[in-house]
Amino acid sequence: MNGSTGRRPVGRGRVRAAAAALCLLAGALAATAAGASPAAALTPPVSLTADDLSTWQTNGIVWSMAASANGVVYAGGTFSSVRPPDAAAGTSEQPAVNFAAFNAATGAPTGCSLSFTMTSGTATVRALALSPDEQTLYAGGQFGAVNGVGVSNIAAIDTATCTPRQDFKVSVSATVRALSVTADTVYLGGDFNTVAGQTRNMFAAVTTDAQLKPWTANTDEVGRAVQVTPDGQHVVIGGDFFTVNGTTSHALAVVDATTGAVTKSYPGFIPNTSTVQDLTTDATGLYTANEGTGGGVFDGRIALNLSNFEQRWRDTCLGATQAILVHDGVLYSGSHAHDCSSMGEFPDQPRKHLLAQSVDDPKLLPWFPDTNDGIGEPVGPRVMAQTDLGGHHYLWVGGEFTTVNGSAQQSLTRFADGPDTGAPWVPNVSVSTVASGKVEVNWQTSFDTDDGELTYRIYKDGASTPVYTTTGSSLFWDRPQLRWTDTDVAPGETHTYRISASDGTNTSAKSPAQTATVASAAEAYPARVIADGASLYWRYDEGTSTFAADSGTGLDNGFLRNAPAYRQTPAAVAGPSTAIGFNGSTQYAYSNKRHSQPTTFSVETWIKTTTTRGGKIVGFGNLTMQNSSQYDKHVYMRNDGRLMFGVYSGGTRTVTTTGAYNDGAWHHVVATQGSGGMALYVDGQLRASNFLFTGSESYSGYWRVGGDNLSSWPNRPTSDFFAGQIDETAVYPTALSGSTISAHYALRTGG
Repeated sequence: MNGSTGRRPVGRGRVRAAAAALCLLAGALAATAAGASPAAALTPPVSLTADDLSTWQTNGIVWSMAASANGVVYAGGTFSSVRPPDAAAGTSEQPAVNFAAFNAATGAPTGCSLSFTMTSGTATVRALALSPDEQTLYAGGQFGAVNGVGVSNIAAIDTATCTPRQDFKVSVSATVRALSVTADTVYLGGDFNTVAGQTRNMFAAVTTDAQLKPWTANTDEVGRAVQVTPDGQHVVIGGDFFTVNGTTSHALAVVDATTGAVTKSYPGFIPNTSTVQDLTTDATGLYTANEGTGGGVFDGRIALNLSNFEQRWRDTCLGATQAILVHDGVLYSGSHAHDCSSMGEFPDQPRKHLLAQSVDDPKLLPWFPDTNDGIGEPVGPRVMAQTDLGGHHYLWVGGEFTTVNGSAQQSLTRFADGPDTGAPWVPNVSVSTVASGKVEVNWQTSFDTDDGELTYRIYKDGASTPVYTTTGSSLFWDRPQLRWTDTDVAPGETHTYRISASDGTNTSAKSPAQTATVASAAEAYPARVIADGASLYWRYDEGTSTFAADSGTGLDNGFLRNAPAYRQTPAAVAGPSTAIGFNGSTQYAYSNKRHSQPTTFSVETWIKTTTTRGGKIVGFGNLTMQNSSQYDKHVYMRNDGRLMFGVYSGGTRTVTTTGAYNDGAWHHVVATQGSGGMALYVDGQLRASNFLFTGSESYSGYWRVGGDNLSSWPNRPTSDFFAGQIDETAVYPTALSGSTISAHYALRTGG
């Protein structure tokens, strides 16, 4: 598997109902459905909330699911029992040997009980599929008996009586991993080489009364997915293979539904390091879920047009996709995606396990419930199924996870089209009075797991009516800063501000009150920084939030990681502002916006330290939640206190001060690069330069303060992270002149 470990906890939008309240929950859902449309607090085309519903659990991995039109969800896998929601493993368990059936609306077991076993080894159910009339449930996997009735890795279940059909007996030599069923044919894929005593390599077809069909689609490696097209003319197969009936076609092929002859091959379409794990279709599209191992993998999803089986789009997220499902124009997927930066989405970070995309566009939609990786490999979700019941639509997810939305829940969960009960996060707010007679209210947009467009209301001085209302878009990795300037104030007055966020149905609590005393005159230092064109300007005046407000023109707020020390005094510049303290090991800040390579720039900040371990002070890197793999345009301190400014241009290019600056005093540090080369200023004076170095490494990245990778850089300090105080960090899209830098330094005393 390709991916980083870990996960991002998501706040729960609802409290799980106890098992005893399942019937009450079902009644409440039915009542809602009778008089209301699905929740309005969703961003179209998403029509399912991210709030997980109370659902029974298994004690092992759920590998397969099928859902009937009358609201029964069948689950198969490798487990021995089921238990109620919220019950800890080993408590309140009921036997369920590799199979269970559930009511889609309540999440509770039905009366259908089957036991899939084998005489030696571990039995498992890897595939479930219903016949079109839903009278028969077909099961594939590795097992030798169902309820004691002998079978050979495949079985047919009469759904009316929940008993194995005695008239369906066919011998399959090894594990069945995939099934797709028509009115007269069962297509299967897996690890086998013989079916009914005849050669069938990895794929085969039998009649619904268990007679082997002449259909042949032999592959050289495992079959993992099989899907009949809606018109019944073709069968799409997926897996690990490289050839189909001798034709080169890696991981994916389209074959004739009657003969198995290849009608569309895909040589070179999917990298040799990747496989197809799942397939699904809608009226016009075919969709693939892909998993890779090693370098150069493809882990994302592909959409193809059914009209010609050519690609419509593909996403290139890293983090193997295991399951896909289409509902209402949206492709939902289960994966452990951790890096979608190649398609302009989130950078490499802890894994996300449930995603949504339009069937017409790979761009991620704002739907982010989450699981953990869980047991087994572990990769989190493994399978999806959907059905309607009682006026609601339900999406079921199975796998090897042990938490859902941050709370304990093993192997099964489900989502519905309403009601949506999850409120957005409380906004992070910062207020300032840089200019005379004004209060600037800045806030970091919030996050909601199933709505990307939120409404914000600002409340002043404890009033119950907002003084300002606006909307803003946000995602968990992109939470842009918004700003409102209050001009209905007078110098010397003190005012407080609070902000709430709403998805249209649910509203967050108001943010903690932030207070500002209106300035009678502009603060000289910040006014000059802003006037000189700072596109990013963090003053670090926030309290205990994770938000560094940007006072510059770019509204590029910072995310503060791992709780640095807030409101440190005295600050570097005279006035009401404060500084921030970093511990030199885990704490840092990164910009919300991802920037293309800055070719001309200045970075400016103030530092105060006595460290002898050095560390990166400010720089540019390609990652946010971990150390970057591309990094330069940075200023770092050596162990001896000397400062270095470096860029990468065919090699590391650095300039270094002769003096040390770890003396416990505040120092003003500015690094510039442009057509005139590199320059490093300290305390208003040029301390090091090289006019030859005018280029830097080309990559998109984020501005980071307080720490990042320094591997392979000259005089690398003991620590990549800076221990000390930092203040007044600014980035400019120009190379500041020496006179401008000196003027900034001269304003440190306030005027």
